[in-house]
Amino acid sequence: MESYLREHFELPPKNPSVEAQRRWRSAVGQIVKNRRRRFRHVPDLDKRSEVEAKKRKIQEKIRVALYVQKAALTFIEAVAKKDYKLPKEAKDAGFDIGADELASIVSSHDIKSLKFHGGVEGISRKVSVSLDDGLKSSDLSIRQNIFGVNRYIEKPSRSFWMFVWDALQDLTLIILMVCAAISVVVGLATEGWPKGMYDGLGIILSILLVVVVTAVSDYKQSLQFKALDAEKKKIFIQVTRDGYRQKVSIYDLVVGDVVHLSIGDQVPADGLFISGYSFLIDESSLSGESEPVYISEEKPFLLAGTKVQDGSAKMLVISVGMRTEWGRLMETLSQGGEDETPLQVKLNGVATIIGKIGLAFATLTFLVLLVRFLIDKAVSVGLLTWHPDDALTILNYFAIAVTIIVVAVPEGLPLAVTLSLAFAMKKLMDDKALVRHLSACETMGSACCICTDKTGTLTTNHMVVDKYWICEVSKSCKGEGTADELKSLVSEKVLSILLQCIFQNTGSEVVRGKDGKNTILGSPTETAVLEFGLHLEGVDTQRQHHDCRKLKVEPFNSVKKKMSVLVSVCGGDVRAFCKGASEIILQMCDKMIDSNGNTVPLSEEKIKDIMNVINNFACEALRTLCLAFKDMDDSYDADGIPIDGYTLIAVIGIKDPVRPGVKEAVQTCIAAGITVRMVTGDNINTAKAIAKECGIFTDDGLAMEGSEFRSKSPEEMKTLIPKLQVLARSLPLDKHTLVTNLRKMFDEVVAVTGDGTNDAPALHEADIGLAMGIAGTEVAKENADVIVMDDNFSTIINVAKWGRAVYINIQKFVQFQLTVNVVALMVNFVSACITGSAPLTAVQLLWVNMIMDTLGALALATEPPNDEMMKRPPISKGQHFITRTMWKNIMGQSIYQLAVLGVLMFDGKQLLKLTGPNADAVLNTFIFNTFVFCQVFNEINSRDMEKINVFRGLFSSWIFAVVLVATAAFQVVIVEFLGAFASTVPLNWHLWLLTILIGAISMIVAVILKCIPAEKPKFSAHDTDGYEPLSGGPEMV
Repeated sequence: MESYLREHFELPPKNPSVEAQRRWRSAVGQIVKNRRRRFRHVPDLDKRSEVEAKKRKIQEKIRVALYVQKAALTFIEAVAKKDYKLPKEAKDAGFDIGADELASIVSSHDIKSLKFHGGVEGISRKVSVSLDDGLKSSDLSIRQNIFGVNRYIEKPSRSFWMFVWDALQDLTLIILMVCAAISVVVGLATEGWPKGMYDGLGIILSILLVVVVTAVSDYKQSLQFKALDAEKKKIFIQVTRDGYRQKVSIYDLVVGDVVHLSIGDQVPADGLFISGYSFLIDESSLSGESEPVYISEEKPFLLAGTKVQDGSAKMLVISVGMRTEWGRLMETLSQGGEDETPLQVKLNGVATIIGKIGLAFATLTFLVLLVRFLIDKAVSVGLLTWHPDDALTILNYFAIAVTIIVVAVPEGLPLAVTLSLAFAMKKLMDDKALVRHLSACETMGSACCICTDKTGTLTTNHMVVDKYWICEVSKSCKGEGTADELKSLVSEKVLSILLQCIFQNTGSEVVRGKDGKNTILGSPTETAVLEFGLHLEGVDTQRQHHDCRKLKVEPFNSVKKKMSVLVSVCGGDVRAFCKGASEIILQMCDKMIDSNGNTVPLSEEKIKDIMNVINNFACEALRTLCLAFKDMDDSYDADGIPIDGYTLIAVIGIKDPVRPGVKEAVQTCIAAGITVRMVTGDNINTAKAIAKECGIFTDDGLAMEGSEFRSKSPEEMKTLIPKLQVLARSLPLDKHTLVTNLRKMFDEVVAVTGDGTNDAPALHEADIGLAMGIAGTEVAKENADVIVMDDNFSTIINVAKWGRAVYINIQKFVQFQLTVNVVALMVNFVSACITGSAPLTAVQLLWVNMIMDTLGALALATEPPNDEMMKRPPISKGQHFITRTMWKNIMGQSIYQLAVLGVLMFDGKQLLKLTGPNADAVLNTFIFNTFVFCQVFNEINSRDMEKINVFRGLFSSWIFAVVLVATAAFQVVIVEFLGAFASTVPLNWHLWLLTILIGAISMIVAVILKCIPAEKPKFSAHDTDGYEPLSGGPEMV
């Protein structure tokens, strides 16, 4: 079985090829009862290729509009702008321009039309908005009515009745309904009303029950996915409204909104550039062109769906929703569907194999019953004499054969994966982890390595300046007294230059909130430095930093590890400021400032002293930054910012404490066989100090800098990567290289965290990409499989725990379902061969099918994880899905149940001392009841495939408890009150007690089976089937 599954049903968790997807679909063939339901969560490849073709066509159209039309407009200067006619509804609402005109200006990059309307300022006047204060919140509804809402057309949600219709598409259920209808007609003709319709009506009612339960389960699942999709689409953006900054959902944006964009953001609507610095836009998602576009006042057009690659800017929204090209593109993308997961594919394979076996058994059972009937008929009355009862008997045989197919083809297996994943994703969302791709949840259970960032993931991301070094003096910050202390150390000139550097060279800004209070917006590092500057500002009497004007800005990014700015200072002089990673900035300096404000050369000895200060700060787990400046002469290049010749101002040490619970989470990972590696852009000493505190960096571990790592050969990488625990001063490319080598050299399943735009390649390359929800950019989130909403490392461990739970829950369900399959098939087949009748009727088999399919999946596939799951190694690649432990449990329970049912079938009357006219009916009811209670107790056994104590956590899994009680209660109702439909008779309390006792003995059988070790194959020393060897003695109990 495993070799067949590997050959036809093996699929990678990310980016599977179309060939692999078509291969498993072809292998499934026609052994499917209900294609509509079974493949609901599987994308239609033909439809997807149509969508891709449509997408390429739209992209080509956009590319033509952006490039060909722009080129044409350059030459056609003679064409005058026609008089513009203002729509009446826009005029009545107080606007001087209509929605279609605004949309056409930006979509066609029509610079002539823009100039005709007075440029960006003219457009802002015509849409009644201030570029400084933004629009008024009271105008939102009017703007939405006139210019539209920022939403895209989506597929409508499926109603409950659509799921009912899907469940009714089951071919076997349709055949059974036809059989039931014929049975009712023939029964009424032969036995009269109402007795003649009981059998047929019983089947119909059973089918309706199966359909309703299935539809309810599927509908609830769809609501969970809908809630997850809504969570995925929650994107917020900074805008200015009513004169202050605030965060709003991108879906609440309207024409006239002033939006603030920074590196990694997705442009939320079509708009015009107002102001900004070094603003680069990636338009590849829209036009397919990979070359970034520089946006400025001369080229002000911004398109929805494009991404900010560098810089920051303010934008005026002028077109939203379906009036944008992105809106039209999104409409097609929503029809593509998500890739199936490896487990779904594997279980489709298991279902196909079992389905073929079941079909063969069902056919054999029907043929054996039919041949025996014909032989008996030939012997008794001859084959030429036929009665209506004979047709009804053959119809019942056919119904039993079809019902065996219903039971034998486990349609619920692939759907149980979806159910389990939906449940896990819902729980993870409650625990601050948003799973964007289904496969990521199950793949995380196999993760054997996590490459994690430091800042914000292992640490709290609440940064404050803890120490500083200035003019060869190192001091600790003392709250309010810091400013006075610093003033006593340095001159006014030094303080003024320091504050100029802090306030002019920053990516943060101080904004006024709704409550009138000032708050700092920006990254935690920038915020900490700016807060430090605000503390010092009170003792600065010159306040010269207020009179400066920025000329050019080079924003910080993770490659350069520095931020630079060119500023016109008081008096007309030009000064460059630089801030960033200590070692990098120090290399750019050849002078330093003394306490009087004079520049002095940096000697080798002074550089060594400063490096000692930096290392001392770093060893105290402080993030270190250097601040520097350079006065420019008249020959400076206005288009660039210098990269050397700077004067060092200060070294700052920023404290970012380790998150509570991180050390315990790392220990949990180590116990679970997951290696944790820290990959950070920080100083190596800072990284080592934090890694030691977290328990990541050990005495025998290796820590190195990115520059050294990237210079290693593949052979050297093979030796050092297993020991590597900390990678400091790394570039995003280093993270990508590490992930690639771990996957290809060591065949590891790798999870990687990232927050920046440059982390996108590593997030995409990893088996599981984890983006940060707070610090992460939209570009990082879009390339991730999971978004960690609270940026907490402990949340990542929770995802791994649920990933393991999904895999193990599905194994438990498969073990339970295969046991029912084996017993139901063998009981009916053997009985048909020997007695000429099947002990379980169609109605009874339909009920058993519901117990093992929908209800079984609900009970076992939704069990929450326990701590024991993180005390075993990860599920290895290529391991057997159905393990030897599972086969041992399946075979053991099947043999016990078959033995019990066999004895009851052939010697039950004598053993139970049944006499009288209804002895056969009582025996058949007892057999049916025993069979069901064996499954009920075996469901409890399946809660843990290895441990004896299966009751642990039973009441914390309320779904399991409810399903178990409901199954037992409905079984009582069927036996005691629905006998006419289910072919049962009421049992006395002795027989009920005996039934439950026989079922309960299966738990003793389970204990015996779990004490028998599952032998490993002699040909493979490494295959552990994903489980540790079963422990023995009291510990196991």
